[in-house]
Amino acid sequence: MGELLVERDEHVAFITLNRPERLNAITGPMLDALAQALVELDEDREVRAIVLTGAGRGFCAGLDLQDQVSGQGLGQGDGIGTTTAKFNLRDAPPTVLHNLDTPTICALNGGAAGYGMDLALGCDIRLASETAKLSAAFTKRGVLPESGGTWLLPRIVGWSKAAEIMFTGRTLDAAQCKEAGLVSDVVPADSLMQTARDLAHEIAGNAPLAVQATKRMMRMGQDETFEANVHHVFLQLLPLFRTKDFQEGVKSFLEKRKPEFEGR
Repeated sequence: MGELLVERDEHVAFITLNRPERLNAITGPMLDALAQALVELDEDREVRAIVLTGAGRGFCAGLDLQDQVSGQGLGQGDGIGTTTAKFNLRDAPPTVLHNLDTPTICALNGGAAGYGMDLALGCDIRLASETAKLSAAFTKRGVLPESGGTWLLPRIVGWSKAAEIMFTGRTLDAAQCKEAGLVSDVVPADSLMQTARDLAHEIAGNAPLAVQATKRMMRMGQDETFEANVHHVFLQLLPLFRTKDFQEGVKSFLEKRKPEFEGR
């Protein structure tokens, strides 16, 4: 059993952070493995949705502070792994996660702190168990959100709420996360993975090229004008009209049946 598990269920892939004895605190090798797994799954035409979760009672306690204390952590020599040791941010998990065209769902099975919180925020959809928590403890540790949090959180909850959470280093329970719009839903712990699985399969049942194009345009829209986004959407629409999936979508609608998309 490795520190990162990758499993598949038809068109859905599941990535599990697997260090439950350390609340899935991230090590250098785990960072490299996570980035590589995300890239490979995004390039796999058979994968239409990715679910990210943690083993045991926590999602991710952040970067492993034992590495930091020993001098082998982020920014301290080469012990954190090849990706972050070289500060190749283009290939680091937060950047890779942000640039995926494949939809991602975070199944928050427990606490997510620091780096773990940023990983959760980087996913498209977050579902939380009743035991889940998001902890923005960066300022309480003398650092700042190093993995996308300063970009993501204000866009998710607005500047004022993001500033309150980040500046105070506050921990939010599942109910507070839903109230703030940080998660889509809160479910009983024993229902979390089934809920995430059902949602992932519902997404995977749609035309994958159209889903990916929609996500790509939403991502680009974060940093461009309305007019530019409308133009880019039109350019994305033209090739979709020529796909077999578009033909199947129209045909299945007229025949009043469930479509069978191929991603072509």
